[in-house]
Amino acid sequence: MCESTNISDSVCIFGVETNTQPMKKILFTGLIFLVTNALFCQTIENGSHSTTGYIKSDGTIENSSHSTSGYIKYDGTIENSSHSTIGYIRSDGTIENSSHSTVGYVRNDGTVENSSHSTMGYVKSDGTVENSSHSTIGHANGVKKEWSAVCFFFFRF
Repeated sequence: MCESTNISDSVCIFGVETNTQPMKKILFTGLIFLVTNALFCQTIENGSHSTTGYIKSDGTIENSSHSTSGYIKYDGTIENSSHSTIGYIRSDGTIENSSHSTVGYVRNDGTVENSSHSTMGYVKSDGTVENSSHSTIGHANGVKKEWSAVCFFFFRF
């Protein structure tokens, strides 16, 4: 029979004393993983709130199945899944293609413009992404507005 004096580290199941320390470590590790993933991976959703992809804090872009489809580097380089450069985000919000031709702009207020300065859409402070008619086309809460604009308006991942 079970006669443990330290109840917090063991449990008696069907008359067999079992050490719970390994289970506690596994649960703790799993919890840390889930919390870390939730904090550092933002969801990209379409207008109906269905998940279309994810952006990790390191700029990795994933599709809805978590397969890597691209990267946004901290220097503003935009890469496809093979690490080929497909564009750039400049510090002033200018978006360029791989040949350094301007394809658009992301203004400080979240307005997204094409190379002719016509409004393509908006990235709101709450992460809502709208087209030029202010219809919601997606959501990317917690994602930098430039990264959202790249994903929704300029490059397909």
